[in-house]
Amino acid sequence: MELAIYNVEGQDTGRKAVLNDSVFDIVPNEHAVYLDVKQYLANQRQGTHKSKERSEVSGSTRKLHKQKGGGGSRIGDINSPVLVGGGRVFGPRPRDYRFKLNKKVKMLARKSVLTDKAAQNQITVVEDFTFEAPKTKEFVNFAKNLKIADKKILLVLAAQNNNVYLSARNVPNARIMNASDINTYAVMNTNALVITESSLEIINKL
Repeated sequence: MELAIYNVEGQDTGRKAVLNDSVFDIVPNEHAVYLDVKQYLANQRQGTHKSKERSEVSGSTRKLHKQKGGGGSRIGDINSPVLVGGGRVFGPRPRDYRFKLNKKVKMLARKSVLTDKAAQNQITVVEDFTFEAPKTKEFVNFAKNLKIADKKILLVLAAQNNNVYLSARNVPNARIMNASDINTYAVMNTNALVITESSLEIINKL
């Protein structure tokens, strides 16, 4: 598959970029995508949730009234879970939500979503570029030139570029990522995937 290469002004340079068929034209595996996205979101969880159980609630351990003869229900101390302000039964405890996923499954998922973006014509290839200084206006103009200003943008660079990163930081629908860090969730969560020439060379080798 070939795509036209554009410059930062949104003009066609007349050159073509070749997308590797083994990356951008495979049979998508939806289950692999599901597993990879599930793992990514699970890894984002802090897992620090905690509620106090009966033994951890602050309160007296005195038995409120005698076991029998009062005409009411039996009851223990004021920390009982059946009372307002008491401990919680089987409440959440801190835990680690991360789980293992094979590298080949993650790779298959990544290729599946890249294939989907290519099939939907949501990939744009641009020349390698940089900004002279970090300016949000520069990135906004860049998006307008490519006619993607109203879309959720993922710009993939070959290496860290602080001027480009800082220029896009305040744009709510834009995200910058290095080609080596690209993941399934990030690609899925965009409808305008912009790839620079040098980063395409890295992605083609996945």
